[in-house]
Amino acid sequence: MTMVTTTAEEREAILGAVREFAETELAPFAAERDEKHLFPRESLRKAGELGLGGIYVREEFGGSEFARVDTVAIFEELAKGDPTVAAYISIHNMVAWMIDTYGTEAQRAEWLPRLTGMEIFGGYCLTEPGAGSDAAAIATSAIRDGEDYVLTGVKQFISGAGEAGVYVVMARTGEPGSRGISAFVVPASLDGISFGADEKKMGWHAQPTRQVIFDEVRVPAANILQGEGRGFSIAMSALNGGRLNIAACSIGGAQWAMERAVRYVHERFTFGEPLADNPTIQFALADMRTELHAARLMVRDGAEAVDEKAPDMAMRCAMAKRFATDAGFEVANRALQLHGGYGYLQDYGIEKVVRDLRVHQILEGTNEIMRLIVGREVLKEA
Repeated sequence: MTMVTTTAEEREAILGAVREFAETELAPFAAERDEKHLFPRESLRKAGELGLGGIYVREEFGGSEFARVDTVAIFEELAKGDPTVAAYISIHNMVAWMIDTYGTEAQRAEWLPRLTGMEIFGGYCLTEPGAGSDAAAIATSAIRDGEDYVLTGVKQFISGAGEAGVYVVMARTGEPGSRGISAFVVPASLDGISFGADEKKMGWHAQPTRQVIFDEVRVPAANILQGEGRGFSIAMSALNGGRLNIAACSIGGAQWAMERAVRYVHERFTFGEPLADNPTIQFALADMRTELHAARLMVRDGAEAVDEKAPDMAMRCAMAKRFATDAGFEVANRALQLHGGYGYLQDYGIEKVVRDLRVHQILEGTNEIMRLIVGREVLKEA
């Protein structure tokens, strides 16, 4: 897969367009969408018109085919407008990328034009009630029956469930463990698919999170990706990019919160002096800026590893995801602290970002699992 390389001028023009979209379609409505739990269908379709439905999908079927180093910069800009919506766009892009990378020409032609334009939305079904970090333990079954597979099982914490038009579903076709897992492209319109109640979450209110329930759903055998037994490797390869995207979303959300904190400490006076003149405030801001800069460099390093198909890309993506999502949450939380009691109010928007970024330390592989990935690689080097 050949990436489209961009000049510095082209990159700035792309980021400028994304920044304008975030400032007009995301930021002005973020608080209302959070409060009322509104899924922004129309804004997402406008994102599709801008090329954000297939950021690293090949151009043949409407993708933008950007390198990952450009992709992470795009997600950082989107998250400054609303981390929740940016994160959903990331998940949608993972689905489109899996179909583009592992699908047949027929599968790509059927689904990618609509996914890249965000005429339909994508959902990623890996996690189950009894299989979270241990993804190889999934129990959803896919039993071959003639020209179909019959899928039965429950997927948990699925972003966009009930809104997506197509799901990439990991299901067991064979032996226990990772080798028995296969990936399927499952249209939402098939009989036997239903959804659980919308989860009552701490954050991410502008996207639904629900169970997806498969009750003997007949999926054409032609909808399998790469044949039986390839699902786990497909899932893991998709998560490398997903981890970078969510890390970039953490940086973007935290950057927005820090900028609000900087403005606030200039405006707020205590004991007759602006907060900005207090050395302890300056130290806090220095640490926030330093941590975000380091996080940005680590995410870019992970993106370069994916672009180059470096042998250690899984470790570098894991390091970037762990560091950036931890740093992003801590910076946003410090921004709240610098606002004092006002930071705790919904009017200022900081508490929303704190709530939204907290889950980034959990999804796409918990940060404990990221440490496990890195630690194992370190031990192999000995």
